[in-house]
Amino acid sequence: MSRVTLLALQVLVAVVCLALWQLLSTVPVFGKILLPPFFFSNPVDVFSQIVKWFSSGVIWKHLGITLVESLLAFVIGSAGGVLVGFWFARQPLVAAVFDPYVKMVNALPRVVLAPIFALWLGLGIWSKVALGVTLVFFIVFFNVYQGVKEVSRTVLDNGRMLGMSERQLMRHVYWPSALSWMFSSLHTSVGFAVVGAVVGEYLGSAAGLGYLIQQAEGIFDVAGVFAGMFVLSAFVILIDFGVTLVERRLLVWRPTVDGRG
Repeated sequence: MSRVTLLALQVLVAVVCLALWQLLSTVPVFGKILLPPFFFSNPVDVFSQIVKWFSSGVIWKHLGITLVESLLAFVIGSAGGVLVGFWFARQPLVAAVFDPYVKMVNALPRVVLAPIFALWLGLGIWSKVALGVTLVFFIVFFNVYQGVKEVSRTVLDNGRMLGMSERQLMRHVYWPSALSWMFSSLHTSVGFAVVGAVVGEYLGSAAGLGYLIQQAEGIFDVAGVFAGMFVLSAFVILIDFGVTLVERRLLVWRPTVDGRG
């Protein structure tokens, strides 16, 4: 399937969903509107709200703050996950000692940590970044750890037979093996970094997309809530596209589905 066809099908799904939403929220079915506008709004009002935000320039400040928080959380959490994941995978004793503690911390509900981070770091960007880091770190950590552990034993033995040092094995064997796992986790982490920032803003801030959504919810502006969610979704897709470009550049050696490099 060509990229144009795939994109057309993806757009078609969005158009059908929006059309159904508009229809069910404005046209009575058997004498009753199935999606009352007070609770569900409608695509026209949501789009109007988005246009209003961008035309007035109100949204740019909030987007900028959420972008900074999300990128910091993504970079710090990903870097930490990669480094610790490699370390644990190469040091089985360390991994065995810390295994129960890692699982215990990972099991904590992150939303519970948001007020604690706000207390420790204040209501500025760093409390939101800290929350995002806790979401991103473990996703990347577990994937990198598994990627390094899944290195082909045959490739590893052959490398050692050829006289590779540990540094060369890390560069030419372990690192390429972990890259696919790492980028798989990074695509998921993008959304979680933004979620961490937005949840932090929602619970306590004076700016950001989470703040916009919280303000709209406070005055029962359902169109504003959905508008914030749509802007947030587009925001995540753009960041994920950036990750995809980097992935294609670094994994250019990886064969595609049809077997070509």
